Amino acid sequence: MLQVIDPSYKFYAESNTQRKLTQYPSRGLIYDRSGKLLVSNQPVYDIMIVPRDVVAFDTLAFSNSIGLTKQEVVKLLDDVKQNIRTRKKSSFKPSVFYKQLPSEKYAVLQERMYQFKGFFTQRRIVRKYEYPNAAHVLGYVAEVNEGTMKRDSYYSLGDYAGVSGIEKTYEDFLRGKKGARYIMVDVHGREKGPMRGGKIDTAAIAGKDVTLSLDIDLQAYGEQLMQNKSGSIVAIEPSTGEILTMVSSPGYDPALLVGRERSRNYPKLSNDTLFPLLNRAIMSGYPPGSTLKTVTALIGLQEGVLKSSTSYSCNNGFYARGIHVGCHPHVSPLSLVSSIANSCNAYYCHVFRSIIDNPKFNTPQEGLEKWKKYMLNFGFGNRLGSDFFNEKRGFVPSSAYYDRIYNGSWGSLTVLSLSIGQGEVLTTPIQMANMTAAIANKGYFYTPHVIKDIANDTIPSRFKQKHYTGIDSVHFEPVIEGMEQAILGDNGSTARIARIPGIQVCGKTGTAQNPHGENHSIFVAFAPKDNPKIAIAVYVENAGYGGTWAAPIASLMIEKYLTNNIHPSRNWLEQKMLNADLINENKK
Repeated sequence: MLQVIDPSYKFYAESNTQRKLTQYPSRGLIYDRSGKLLVSNQPVYDIMIVPRDVVAFDTLAFSNSIGLTKQEVVKLLDDVKQNIRTRKKSSFKPSVFYKQLPSEKYAVLQERMYQFKGFFTQRRIVRKYEYPNAAHVLGYVAEVNEGTMKRDSYYSLGDYAGVSGIEKTYEDFLRGKKGARYIMVDVHGREKGPMRGGKIDTAAIAGKDVTLSLDIDLQAYGEQLMQNKSGSIVAIEPSTGEILTMVSSPGYDPALLVGRERSRNYPKLSNDTLFPLLNRAIMSGYPPGSTLKTVTALIGLQEGVLKSSTSYSCNNGFYARGIHVGCHPHVSPLSLVSSIANSCNAYYCHVFRSIIDNPKFNTPQEGLEKWKKYMLNFGFGNRLGSDFFNEKRGFVPSSAYYDRIYNGSWGSLTVLSLSIGQGEVLTTPIQMANMTAAIANKGYFYTPHVIKDIANDTIPSRFKQKHYTGIDSVHFEPVIEGMEQAILGDNGSTARIARIPGIQVCGKTGTAQNPHGENHSIFVAFAPKDNPKIAIAVYVENAGYGGTWAAPIASLMIEKYLTNNIHPSRNWLEQKMLNADLINENKK
């Protein structure tokens, strides 16, 4: 014989006299690094229906109360009847009739609710984005699907969860814990009071607030600079790995994917040929171009095949066995520092070959594998492990990759394009910003992350761990000097336009070949030279040379972050970047 000790089961069984209302928690708030509120909550109301309790009512008055047409209400009622016939829903249990009624319409409906037997409302929470920026970082919240409910028993039909960005990554912290309220109802569906005096109710527990490392003012400025351009900006604080800004352009206002507006706006954004939903900062792979010469130099120094005094001549490029890699005019010969400042292709063809064909290796395959190991140490070719679940790996080719293509018969000249960041190697903007942070730190980096603090909790420990590149700190000095001379130097220095009065900036231009149109403009930089506060990577798609667009944008971002102003002597440059429309220009 089974004896039921807990009398509450009796109350749960009395579904004809009691109603369970889920108490949805307030979702955790999101702040930027300065404490500015980025994401808050706003109430909406689901209209619930208990079909067996519904009696004839004035559908016109009901539709006017919630802002729908009479035909739309009739269609919703027909859907309820159809679901009962197909047994998708019970006529005895409450279900959602109409989702996310705004507060102002709820106030009108509530005054007339007594007229509509079988209907009641349930309060819900949706997101409110305080700025029209950082949509790719913040992500959005949407109704859960069957897969989510199977993976996590916390969720039920009609619940909402983070789908992308920070909303998804830190969902377990932000969502809080649902509660429940049990009330008695009469035969007319009217509430008569709490069951058992409210003793069996459970309170909802609000989600935890989170603080991001994002600087929302810098983020907004970056989005302005990238308006009418395709590409990305990623800026990192080298000493912590904290992401200061992550711009993907074209972007969108995160408010477009809130509440009932999401169903209308998501298809438009998804079908937009400029791909505003794509987070280029972590998902787009580009050749790094000449920015990779910094890493090639560091590998050469560490392997002992290059010294800061090593000079190579350049006669409009590199020539060997019928292979020619072109180069722009500049003084010749060049040593290491000036080779970076002038971005000499020939110099790095020689350095790369000396790495691959190092006599200590028996074959070019061994040399390439050594090169690849350093590349992996810098964070290329793998996901960095940031806060973003859809981060792409990029690509660093292996010797086996070339063995398959060339039947094992290849050498350093075959893969020479890797020396100047072209060929098969692909990197993401966040990886390039991370590489720049590693150079600023002279040999190590922290995994880039946007989480700074979780209320009454700790951020993932992996964000506190140093990752070493395998390059001795002493070797960074001439490379950093070359990056500074790229901006301060004359006679062919490639980034003079990025000079900032009173700030020592170290940078490197890049121009990535693009088979589908104009080359991509790339620039990486950090500042100040001593005790760096910001490392940045800028990609502007189909924009030509790195010094034309990416370098000015990066320098404006650096200046804005470090001084909160733009020097009057550079106002013309700021206006040029803000007003440029490269998307439509490239369509002509």
